[in-house]
Amino acid sequence: MKTYIPKANELERKSFLVDAQGQILGRLATRVATVLMGKDEPFYTPHMECGDQVVVINAKGIRVTGRKAKEKMYQRYTGYPGGRHSRTFEEVQAVEPEFIITEAVRRMLPKNRLAEKMLKRLRVYAGAEHRQTAQKPVPIQL
Repeated sequence: MKTYIPKANELERKSFLVDAQGQILGRLATRVATVLMGKDEPFYTPHMECGDQVVVINAKGIRVTGRKAKEKMYQRYTGYPGGRHSRTFEEVQAVEPEFIITEAVRRMLPKNRLAEKMLKRLRVYAGAEHRQTAQKPVPIQL
């Protein structure tokens, strides 16, 4: 019995719509990362990009459990002395809620060259409106 390996032109990409309102961040991010990698498909191949597109709406309604809203920190460093900037989950959610979901999903993807291609198929919007209506995304429950 031979193992079936799909060709790139044989893959049929689908588009999914996820509503993040009231969802827990980690549980949502793992499910979205699984769809982006294609692990939910029967023809999953680790060395190929065989996942689907995911559109996440209502990112401002995402929540975290426990005290993470006040204690979870997002840090970046400019490379210069004194250039370390830190913000809490609440501060980031007030300014750019899309970043929270994008960053959580990015960290759950594999650490290789395919991760960048997978992340390009993720669209995150703060509100209920999105620009992917032409792709006719199928709503899924997580």
